[in-house]
Amino acid sequence: MDGNILIMGLTFKEDCPDLRNTRVVDLVEEFQSFNCSVDVYDPWVSKEEARHEYGIMPVDAPTAEKYDAIVLAVAHKEFKEMGVDALRQLGKENHVLYDIKYILKSEEVDGRL
Repeated sequence: MDGNILIMGLTFKEDCPDLRNTRVVDLVEEFQSFNCSVDVYDPWVSKEEARHEYGIMPVDAPTAEKYDAIVLAVAHKEFKEMGVDALRQLGKENHVLYDIKYILKSEEVDGRL
């Protein structure tokens, strides 16, 4: 594998378990097409539904110091409450924190959409 990626969030919108029409699946598939290992973490989703609908098995919890890149894909309250320090602890020493949903301040992240 060429990299370990953590995608935080899978649902269609924040603080909701609805997986219908989620575009996060496209991110997962794109990273996998580059031979990356992708973990998806979303405390709101049913793991069985995610597996059945999209072939994705979300992790129970992200692993500290594992990821080359962390992508904040859904603005769940749990992710906001974690804060930048806790999020960064999930990454390896040299990692990228990318915030698609503007959860964090611009100076706290390495990139935004």
